[in-house]
Amino acid sequence: MSKLTLGSYPHLLGFEQLERLLERSAKSGNDGYPPYNIEQTSETSYRITLAVAGFAEEDLSITVEDRQLVIRGRQADDSEGRVFLHRGIAARQFQRMFVLADGVEVGEAVMENGLLHVDLSRAVPDAVVQTINIRKG
Repeated sequence: MSKLTLGSYPHLLGFEQLERLLERSAKSGNDGYPPYNIEQTSETSYRITLAVAGFAEEDLSITVEDRQLVIRGRQADDSEGRVFLHRGIAARQFQRMFVLADGVEVGEAVMENGLLHVDLSRAVPDAVVQTINIRKG
């Protein structure tokens, strides 16, 4: 049995990158921690909000690697000498990845009330009409 790919369709020329993007998104394997929201704030901008209660700004890092927004959190273990009767607040590291489309740029990141807001903007490409000359062969 052969694998069906976007390259199998003659009208979808150059969409191989989309196929790789879908495969990469499926492999990201996010486990649900920390919870997050994605909202559209205007026609060309978005905001990702992660619930990072207990993390300080220095515990978090935000990078863009190969068109992926990667947000990592790592807390120092400060439980030494403390006796917990119940420990329900997670103190674990995390990594969240979001695949960015071409033209999407990461703006600023703001920490507010235990929420990390990361703003994204999408550049609107100019509509280009190109005329191709036909030469005699």
